[in-house]
Amino acid sequence: MNRPKRVLLMAENLPIARDHRLRKQAAALVAAGFAVTVVCRRDPENRKIAGITLREYPAPPDAESKLGYLQEYGWSLLMASWKILSCLLAEGFDVIQVASTPDIYFILTLPLRALGKTVVFDARDLSPEIYARRYGRSDGLVFDVLRLLERASYRAAHAVLVVNSSVALVATERCGVPAERVTLVGNGPVLSEVRPNKPEPASSDGGLLCCWIGLMGPQDGVDIALRAVAQLVHGRGRIDTRFVFAGTGDALPALEALAAELHLGEWVSFPGWADSEQVANILRSAHVGLEPNLEDFVSPVKAMEYMVYGLPVVAFDLRETRRIVGSGGLYASRGDIDGFTDCIEMLLDNPQIRQRLGAVGKRRVRSTFAWEHQELRYIRLYENLLEGRREWADASQECAPV
Repeated sequence: MNRPKRVLLMAENLPIARDHRLRKQAAALVAAGFAVTVVCRRDPENRKIAGITLREYPAPPDAESKLGYLQEYGWSLLMASWKILSCLLAEGFDVIQVASTPDIYFILTLPLRALGKTVVFDARDLSPEIYARRYGRSDGLVFDVLRLLERASYRAAHAVLVVNSSVALVATERCGVPAERVTLVGNGPVLSEVRPNKPEPASSDGGLLCCWIGLMGPQDGVDIALRAVAQLVHGRGRIDTRFVFAGTGDALPALEALAAELHLGEWVSFPGWADSEQVANILRSAHVGLEPNLEDFVSPVKAMEYMVYGLPVVAFDLRETRRIVGSGGLYASRGDIDGFTDCIEMLLDNPQIRQRLGAVGKRRVRSTFAWEHQELRYIRLYENLLEGRREWADASQECAPV
């Protein structure tokens, strides 16, 4: 009897319990008959994920500076090396999948290629663009090194996964990866995990509720959303609405300080990391989902989570955001906080518009972007790789008209 093909997945410097994309990928591979090992940071919640072999390592302290990031990534690289070697000597593997960011794991995959292992690179974010957003510059030694590491990561893989067509263009045009080695697999929500929601629910005090859910980095624009909230509350007298920002990340302390500086304590809450049930409860209770991201290349995963629960989205008018949200939300010009505030207020004042846009968004996710559609390409890629074939999923397939 032939042994099942074994895949080694490396998390994006997170426990798999908090790496939602990797969790979906692992579950899809297990369901398709692959044996799956996951290398990730240690977390008690990891043990709740069925069907996988875990190789965990202790997390380093969270980085608070450029030097801190070097230390954090260096520790993760060292621990990943040890865990990969342990896996290689124990259960073994046929394919290894690594993810960005950071773009450093090609250092480990190059020798594995020499040993005959197949390498998949899951390109989620663009490190140079994230650096430019965090530090306000797109030049200098660090930026140039990030570009070199990015190119090396893409080119060291037999196959590249991308989350959207913008990242696909980076792979082919900026990093020189042949198009036939690039496969687009979106990151939509799992429909089977969606809890039924009630029409027009209310917050706990009977008022309206807006939400933001995700990992909080300086590049995510949560500070912009808070300034819009301040305009609504203090500038326009909007005191009937609550705003919940659920999640954690290195920007959380600064965001809590900003909310206090803006005197938003009565209207804004930061409940911290939310598990899947808590997220569902928030989305069932909310009226509007906020997506203040300013990066064109980002596929708004949180927006798809809002949409599948029938929430209209307020966002900036960016290429990938509009491709996902379509007519399921309202848009402000990029960086226009007044316009962002106007969009929130319009939705809060108009339940009929909320209902109409929410229904459009729900249809878009269910018919096109849900993980149940995306995982078919993901599994097909692995089957093709292990059978010696190559196949590219055109970016236009991601967003059919709805």
